[in-house]
This record gives sequence, structure tokens and C-alpha cells, in this order.
Amino acid sequence: MSTLPPRAGRRCHNALNPMHSCVYFSPDLGREFGELGIEDPSAVYFASRGAALGAVGAGTVTSTFYNFNHVLVARHLPSVWSRITPEAALDARLRAADSTLRRVLGEEAVTSPEMAEAARLALRAAEACTRQARPLYAAHADLAVPDEPHLAYWHAATLLREHRGDGHLAALLSAGLDPMEALVSHTATGKGTSPRWVLATRGWRRTDWDAAVERLRSRGVLDAEGDLTDAGTALREELEEATDRMDAAPYEHLGADGVARLTELARGFLFTAASAGAFPDDLVGRG
Repeated sequence: MSTLPPRAGRRCHNALNPMHSCVYFSPDLGREFGELGIEDPSAVYFASRGAALGAVGAGTVTSTFYNFNHVLVARHLPSVWSRITPEAALDARLRAADSTLRRVLGEEAVTSPEMAEAARLALRAAEACTRQARPLYAAHADLAVPDEPHLAYWHAATLLREHRGDGHLAALLSAGLDPMEALVSHTATGKGTSPRWVLATRGWRRTDWDAAVERLRSRGVLDAEGDLTDAGTALREELEEATDRMDAAPYEHLGADGVARLTELARGFLFTAASAGAFPDDLVGRG
């Protein structure tokens, strides 16, 4: 039986996850990879996030990233590994994380006792993550923890993000949602990536989006206006609850007080980063 308040782990994750993912929106990441000769934004993303897996091909990344069109992935992998090594990609991503966090949080926050505390708490939570059937988490768990507290915090956020994400894919498969259906139904909640961003970055076409909308309507997940039906709302909540169950161990391990404190610290950092423009204005929404 859980010792945590309902959804406490999910709330903590929702505050931690953006502090990992902001690096993928940072110009610093593109600059670091540009200096290595990798300039296409999709190639940068696949190489930076997938490097922990090693010099893998498109199939592995399509599988573990889930909602990208395989055609787009195959355009860049495995060819990118003929130009850079996974080790070089990981080093470039960490340098980008360093410069990004220093810029969007400021030196005072980066070097603060609160950052060191957040890193300790997040790493403590990650001690209870498990590798089985979680390929992206397991790959990142094999990486060394950086020495500097803000990078240790970013690394721990990465571990917790990928641990939850791997479990979420199992929930999506169980619910019978393919990559486009997962994206469309999440966007319909008002909390998912906007259609413009999905189509610009995931390799899908508008016809793919529209076809997924029709499939979801036929299943009773969306109504005629493209809004979630009551059944669709229940489906999305069931997905999150299933993900919560598969992701409970890190937060149970940290305990209620630790989770509450980590959530408080993470929200403070997230607010500061968002106020500094760490995320695109139109990233989330239905438009």
C-alpha cells in the first residue's frame, strides 16, 4: 500500500521532467552539435537522447522513442554515428545542459544549497528505479553521475524521466494506442504537445494526424469536434494511473516528506527556467 498522497509521484515527475527536456529546446544543444558537424535538429535530438543506447540503428530509437515516424528516424540513424561517436554526443549534451541551466536558472540558483539538496533527493529517488524492460532508463543508469550539483540534478531528472517514460509506453501498448493516437489524444487533454510542434518535429504529415483523429472518433475517444469524450477522458486518466503504478518505486523510496520537498524545489527551478524563456511559447496546446 502506498505511503504517499495520491498522484504525489506524478506531480514530482511533472516538475522534474521539464528540467531535463529544456535542453532539447536550447540553442546551446544545436551549437554544441554544430561544432561536431551535426546541424539538422532531428539528427541532434536522436543522437543526443539516443546516445546512451550506443551506436544503435533507427529501429531501436523508433521503438524506444515511440511517437516518431520511423522514416524520419531512419533518415538520420545509423548514419549519424559515422560522423560522431555516442560518447561525443553524450559529452556535447552534458555541456549543453551545463550552459543551459546556468543561463535559464542563473549562477546563484545553480550554486545554491537548494540545488545540492534537490540533486541529493532526486538521486535518492532514482536508487529505486529498475532496469528490467526499461531500455532508455537502463542505458542512462549506466552513465556516471556528474560531480556538479546542477548537472547531478539534471542527470537524476533524466533517470526519473526515462524510467517513467519507459513504463508509459507499456501503458500505451496495453491501451491499444499507436504513436499518432497517443499524440492526438494527449494533445486533446490540453496538456500535450501542440499539433504544430508534433508535425514539425515527429516526421508525421497532417494526413497522419487526421487519420488518427478519425480512428479515435470511431473508438469513442474523441467527439465530432475533436474533444475528448467522457470515455476518452477516462482512458487518458487510466493511462496516467497505470504509469503511476509502474513508476511508484522511486517516490515510495524517497518517502512522502522527501517527495514533497523535491517537488517544491523542482517547481521553483521550473518556474525560474520558464520565466527565462526555456520553453517555446507554443509548445503545449491544441492549436
